[in-house]
Amino acid sequence: MSKSSLEPAASSPLAPIPATMRAAVYRGINDVRVETVPVPEIGPGEVLMKIHTCGICGTDLKKIHTGSHSAPRVFGHEMSGTVVQVGKGVEGFAVGDRVMAYHHIPCGECFYCRKHTFAQCETYKKVGCTAGFAPSGGGFAEYIRVMDWIVRGGLIKIPDGVPFEQAAFIEPTNTCYKAIELLNLQPDETVLVIGQGPIGILLAALAHRTGATVLTSDLYPERHAIAATFGLSHPLDARSDVPAAARAATEGRGADVALLAVGGNALINVAMDAIRPGGRVVLFAQTQHGEAPFDPAAVCMDEKTLMGSYSSSVTVNDAVADLVFTGYRNGFDLTRLISHRFTLEDSVAAIDLASHPQADSMKIVIQPGS
Repeated sequence: MSKSSLEPAASSPLAPIPATMRAAVYRGINDVRVETVPVPEIGPGEVLMKIHTCGICGTDLKKIHTGSHSAPRVFGHEMSGTVVQVGKGVEGFAVGDRVMAYHHIPCGECFYCRKHTFAQCETYKKVGCTAGFAPSGGGFAEYIRVMDWIVRGGLIKIPDGVPFEQAAFIEPTNTCYKAIELLNLQPDETVLVIGQGPIGILLAALAHRTGATVLTSDLYPERHAIAATFGLSHPLDARSDVPAAARAATEGRGADVALLAVGGNALINVAMDAIRPGGRVVLFAQTQHGEAPFDPAAVCMDEKTLMGSYSSSVTVNDAVADLVFTGYRNGFDLTRLISHRFTLEDSVAAIDLASHPQADSMKIVIQPGS
């Protein structure tokens, strides 16, 4: 890339950009290696971002363990860091800006965008951030190239006083916020959230903010203890009869809504049994194709709704950023969800821990820039 396509950065106090960097490179099923790779070059309208923090998402793990994507790639998309280079024509961003980057932004004009089904937009399905190889987010690396349409619609400045770790939660918070907004919850409703990992707690905390009563189900008391710091005060032991507990909490009716924040398809029936006639079940973590049994009469005769929510919504970008940024000092400190922090050199161990959750493991982050 010619230097003429880049804005001058001579006044930047940041360190010079190296020619190579370290990255956790996916080489095949269950095969991730920390390697030295070229720092990606940027073009007009693009920025180069130095990663500080990147969370490990369940979708990253699915891709690594199932081989759903070709190799080589660098995954990671829950990321925050610093702009270290800007391409010609970039407006509103400068070297030194602290930012987070979405990896998906829709076109805003196609049929699916007009229907606000953004995750089905062909532009949205393209990944606009890369550490090299096929674009795949790239947050498990020292630097990423942020492409032009992401710079225009999905690069967000981090205010002073908000740490990189908090900002790295914007993308996963958006996905959860989208699901809660879809439900249009009312204060007199009861919501059951099955699973209290980081996503489950986010879903439950956002549901709680609507005024609804929120029941949380998980195997681990340690996770319920973290959930309690977000005002979630109705824990259920997942080893018990969760549908019965939901009915007991609702005068025998069942919950109005059940959100599945874990991927086990067997839990679909648990969720369907836990809701009242006319209630709704949201599949949030069921991203693997296959078959899952459920009682069709529960949908037809009991008028229960089975629905899904996937990925983020551009319509709530501003609301989510405001919530995450102001929430850091106002009861919505998401850094409390981080249980383990790993250097990039130890990212294989980080992925292994995230793949085998323990009672004391929540959000696992990789911090190339820490």
